[in-house]
Amino acid sequence: MFNDVGPLELVTLIVLAVLVFGPDKLPKMIQDVTRTIRKIREFSESAKADIRDELGPDFKDFEFEDLNPKTFIRKQLDNDELGLKEIRNGFDLKKEMAEVTDAVHNRESDSSAAGGSAGGTTGGSVDMTKKREKLDADEHPPYDADAT
Repeated sequence: MFNDVGPLELVTLIVLAVLVFGPDKLPKMIQDVTRTIRKIREFSESAKADIRDELGPDFKDFEFEDLNPKTFIRKQLDNDELGLKEIRNGFDLKKEMAEVTDAVHNRESDSSAAGGSAGGTTGGSVDMTKKREKLDADEHPPYDADAT
């Protein structure tokens, strides 16, 4: 909770607390704050236990930290029941982007003609460079609203 509070900041907070509450009221305030935090933790733990009881035995290993989207996705990617690692490793982003670019500009895909090799993707980018060079200085490239 206080991982980013340094020693100088902690001393500053203590000095401020002594100045604001006074040395005679400070121990009582600390007791009240710790009692409140303890009650909040007990309430939270009892609510979690009630939810686990209501979910039943199928969710006995359920952790509330898994509800965090980042944790959930990381856990699902580590779990290879769905074959996600195979799908992720078989996906060639450069080839897919070249195919999309070719489809947007209504021309034949170089990567399909080259058999999906990496040389096909660079051929598509060379064609785009040649196409850009053919435009006049005052002429703008075509704008496709559906592509954005």
